[in-house]
Amino acid sequence: MRIGIVCYPTFGGSGVLATELGKALAQEGHSVHFITYQQPVRLTEFLPNLFYHEVQVPTYPLFDYPPYETALASTLVDVIRNHELDLLHVHYAIPHASAAYMAKQILRTEEKEIPVITTLHGTDITLVGRDKTYEPVVTFSINQSDAITAVSENLREETLNHFQIEKPIQVIHNFVDTARFRRKPIDAFRQVLAPRGEKILVHASNFRRIKRIPDVVRIFAAVRAEIPSKLLFIGDGPERSTAEELSRELGVFDCVRFVGKQDQIEDILLIADLFVLTSEYESFGLAALEAMAAGVPVISTNAGGLAEINIHGETGFACTVGDTDSMSQHAIDLLRDEEKLNRFRKSARAQAALFDISKILPLYEALYNKVAPLTAN
Repeated sequence: MRIGIVCYPTFGGSGVLATELGKALAQEGHSVHFITYQQPVRLTEFLPNLFYHEVQVPTYPLFDYPPYETALASTLVDVIRNHELDLLHVHYAIPHASAAYMAKQILRTEEKEIPVITTLHGTDITLVGRDKTYEPVVTFSINQSDAITAVSENLREETLNHFQIEKPIQVIHNFVDTARFRRKPIDAFRQVLAPRGEKILVHASNFRRIKRIPDVVRIFAAVRAEIPSKLLFIGDGPERSTAEELSRELGVFDCVRFVGKQDQIEDILLIADLFVLTSEYESFGLAALEAMAAGVPVISTNAGGLAEINIHGETGFACTVGDTDSMSQHAIDLLRDEEKLNRFRKSARAQAALFDISKILPLYEALYNKVAPLTAN
């Protein structure tokens, strides 16, 4: 099958999921064409049936804001024509679903049908999509899709509660390639980061306000007061300076490392003891799932879809948003009890295995086979 994938090429969950899905599909023998404005960060290896098409957005003095959506639609038409794609799978509703609809209508004038699958990932629905500026277009574009999926039960319910969706939404959970996290930890790497045997806490995100980065620092400061430990921040974003300032105020800055955006996140997770995710909302929590695949228990909020992956009292602990006292105490109790920590590690790995790519990929392939016959050859 010839599949076009439209996504954001960044470290965000939707881009990571879309890229990993495309790579897995290519390994299964499908021809996969990524269509976006720069090469996806996780698209690092070469496969003969994996292609990347860059969306070029011309700039003119007339435009204060370059019309990316129009450029994307035109690129989609070009790729579909020249590579005879069987379907488009667009990730994140804005602006990908609307651009796909425009491309679909252009191709209909040539008597070519291209099925479109839209996967909803989170803030395209819970934040941006609810803005009255975008809501009518988001609702229309989703309803014009031939199939709709959401990455969690929670996101499906959020979508149905806030939009007039006329078609069924199939839940296909995010996935993780657990094989990536089965390697032996690099002891020398841990020794450099924690030379005195300190416990290692990790947080990974895009450092947006919704991630509540200051809560991570507060939790770490409470843990550090009881247990020698280090905190690693993976990623970057607008709240980094806030985290740096607060860690100085709380006297833990020397124990905090900002390691930036990482392609090989498994190297860090494999030496971690706890993963901390304090988000105000997560449609799923892919970063937490990757930590669990590495055998790292998760201290998180219970917001959104997190409760679907982080099982309270088994794979970690899930607390009310903003309840840093409870999260801190759970972290301290777990780190103090090595036997309990190891038990939670095993449970985390077992839970992550339920979301292994080998279980999720066939669900997407079945959906493709269901939708693709709509194509008029």
